[in-house]
Amino acid sequence: MNMIASSKRVFESALSLDDRARVELVGLLLDSIEKHEDGDVEEAWTKEVSRRIADLDSGLVQPVSWDKVKSEVFKVSDN
Repeated sequence: MNMIASSKRVFESALSLDDRARVELVGLLLDSIEKHEDGDVEEAWTKEVSRRIADLDSGLVQPVSWDKVKSEVFKVSDN
């Protein structure tokens, strides 16, 4: 089996997982390809994520569904 067929089979299997398991899988895959850890970048992202969570929790910003984001992106890219 070639790499593309193998990847497609793994992807199709992953689609049967629930959302939480798919998110965990994505994290594991990303972790597996990181070449090195940059402490400054990691710290900056941790602060940014914390800020965004606080903004959501306080009601300062409202979440947008992935379906809405996709429709907006594709609407813009079609122009």
